[in-house]
Amino acid sequence: QVQLVESGGGLVPAGGSLRLSCAASGRTFSSSTMGWLRQAPGKEREFVAAISWSGGSTYYADSVKGRFTISRDNAKNTVYLQMNSLKPEDTAVYHCARHASGPWYTSASYDYWGQGTQVTVSS
Repeated sequence: QVQLVESGGGLVPAGGSLRLSCAASGRTFSSSTMGWLRQAPGKEREFVAAISWSGGSTYYADSVKGRFTISRDNAKNTVYLQMNSLKPEDTAVYHCARHASGPWYTSASYDYWGQGTQVTVSS
């Protein structure tokens, strides 16, 4: 069993920054690839970023590459998403999730999900 709790969302102007955190409980965290996915109103959930268990490999959606950075601290059981140069189209509920199997860029590949944190970017 894995429990995930996100925090750090909020309202920021375009061009601003936010840092999201995802605190995990459960013994499998440090051996799991973790991801951030988001869902905007009226849209399907989409992949944002993922990080391997060691932190040695990271993956990003083209829409956030160069602006977002995913990282993790296994000693703290926490995954982070640093978001810079935010755009109004980044507005969504951001979820962290544990990768189970399959392509890391597909939401169906993740088995445990947090409740999400709202990010709103004003224009």
